[in-house]
Amino acid sequence: MSKLTDVVEFRIANGYYAIDVQIAREIVEMMEITPIPRSPDYITGVTNLRGEVTNIINISKLIGLPESVASETQRIIVIMPDASQGSNVGIIVDDVRSVMQVNEEDVEALSESLSSDVTDYVKGIIKVKEDASDTMRLIIWVDMQKVLDQIIS
Repeated sequence: MSKLTDVVEFRIANGYYAIDVQIAREIVEMMEITPIPRSPDYITGVTNLRGEVTNIINISKLIGLPESVASETQRIIVIMPDASQGSNVGIIVDDVRSVMQVNEEDVEALSESLSSDVTDYVKGIIKVKEDASDTMRLIIWVDMQKVLDQIIS
């Protein structure tokens, strides 16, 4: 019997990505973000989320993706504090598509010949069959825990 894992699928620019659902605390609409002077370019700033100061990360800049234009569909995925060493952290995405179950048989590992910088932060490529056709859509499964561990340590 194959293992199922729940992931949150989201879009950044023209690509589809996912993170493990257990490290996502909630998904909120985009809100006002206050920039922090002299912070790294991947830190968009901070926001007040229900009385808690939350650091907002631009995941596009952090993992080297093309940056998108702000839109009404942008969301913030708030990460569980225990995944971010007690910090309140949210990541900006262009759109949240769904929470879905992934069968381990539908996940393909990245080639070991690729740079370790790439393979360190990608758990695998999720292959999803589109509803009405035989075409496959590929979703990059980001290891958000490793990404957070590097920037917070």
